[in-house]
Amino acid sequence: MDRVNVVDRYDREVSSPSFSIKLPSVVALKEYIPQARHPAFTRFNVFLRDRFACQYCGESFLSPDLTFDHVLPKCRGGKTSWDNVVTACSSCNLKKANLIPRDANMFPRQPPSRPTVWQLQENGRLFPPNYLHESWRDYLYWDSELEAI
Repeated sequence: MDRVNVVDRYDREVSSPSFSIKLPSVVALKEYIPQARHPAFTRFNVFLRDRFACQYCGESFLSPDLTFDHVLPKCRGGKTSWDNVVTACSSCNLKKANLIPRDANMFPRQPPSRPTVWQLQENGRLFPPNYLHESWRDYLYWDSELEAI
């Protein structure tokens, strides 16, 4: 659709009956697309905002072992929103149940709030991927410290 320039490619090729191409690994948009000021409210973004840590016990978990908790339970009028949802491990979520923090004596370590895209990006830098393809290295982490010459 001619929306990007291919900057670098993987060694792997994909083929059709009429042609074959190397898979792009790094692309550049031809037109600037401004980022939204605030990210979408998703399960993953809640976990990223809370740095994959239960907001009640403080332990870190992998995302399949996390859930989210309504600080003010839905049955008591709480909304599913940035300002009322926090990351929780299963045991803390079960322990808190449908109680308010005061009644459960369980308070979030950080009050829930809507993050900016920048805040999520900063939190994402704390969790580097397990594998970076060689072709990506020249294009990621431009804000890292430069080596002395």
